[in-house]
Amino acid sequence: MKNYFLIIIASIFSFTFGQEYEAKIFEYHGDTLPYRILLPKNFNPQNTYPLLVVLHGAGERGNDNESQLVHGSYLFQSVPFRAKYPAIVVFPQCPKESYWASVKRDYEVSLEKKYNYAKSLPKNSQLEIVEALMVFLEKNYKIDTTRRYVGGLSMGGMGTFELVSRNPDYFAAALPICGGGNPNWAPLLQKTPLWIFHGEQDDVVWVEHSKRMYWALKEIDAPVKLTLYPEVNHDSWHNAFADPDLMQWLFSQQKKIVWEIQVEK
Repeated sequence: MKNYFLIIIASIFSFTFGQEYEAKIFEYHGDTLPYRILLPKNFNPQNTYPLLVVLHGAGERGNDNESQLVHGSYLFQSVPFRAKYPAIVVFPQCPKESYWASVKRDYEVSLEKKYNYAKSLPKNSQLEIVEALMVFLEKNYKIDTTRRYVGGLSMGGMGTFELVSRNPDYFAAALPICGGGNPNWAPLLQKTPLWIFHGEQDDVVWVEHSKRMYWALKEIDAPVKLTLYPEVNHDSWHNAFADPDLMQWLFSQQKKIVWEIQVEK
């Protein structure tokens, strides 16, 4: 019952205070990407700030430029967060007919066979426009290029694994929540500290997807953490975002060597 009320409160916060996120549209090669951006309190354009990109789940796809704020936005606009971690936070919105991750989905089979991840990293037009957005943001804001972060839940957790794999030297840390990926991508992920979260009762995305990614990374001594919630279903993002150590861990990660994303102009 306690978790139920937490979910309700979190959802109310997202819609009540989500207006602090400015609505924008990014255009790239004829495509458009709605996104919301939250600047630090008392933003100073002369200062340098970390960048955090948050990828939402499949249920929040669309073009209303609002639904992507349902989960998690309340945390980043809270007074304590903005006081302690001044950062530029961005929530892009995936189109209804698209998907953040290169994964084949079959909803008619068992949970174990529901998602099949690409064996290699194919062309992904949806992540390409997210990459172009990040390049655009770095040209228009003073981003701390040693402190770029990405996180996501469900479909966004899958997209997080893939986005980091596509850009193995770019992010300082990543947070895949109730997602998954191809364990063969582990060598591409091993330079980026990851903290993986999943509910063990998840009946939407099989928890083994996260476990397999974790063990593949542990085998090559990658900097990875895994937190499992034994009694939690798919909505493990509520538990993850409530972890008192999460933000301290995330914003303490820093890249020693800075690389840039190369996008088609």
